[in-house]
Amino acid sequence: MKEILLPELGEGIEKATVSYWFFKVGDKVNEKDDLVELATDKATFNLPVPCSGTLARISAVEGQEVRPGDTLGQIDES
Repeated sequence: MKEILLPELGEGIEKATVSYWFFKVGDKVNEKDDLVELATDKATFNLPVPCSGTLARISAVEGQEVRPGDTLGQIDES
């Protein structure tokens, strides 16, 4: 299992809100596809899939506030 972690967001940005998941648990995902939309007070951006596999778990639900290093979900690479 590969954890999906929120990366550093840039200077002065300490948190983001999960806006929308493009896939649901059990869906096949391909590396670099858009996985989740996140919003900060300065911008909205899409986080790509870190590796191909199956979306095994979503830890951060839509509307939830997250910080860099937080686990957003997991991908089963098998």
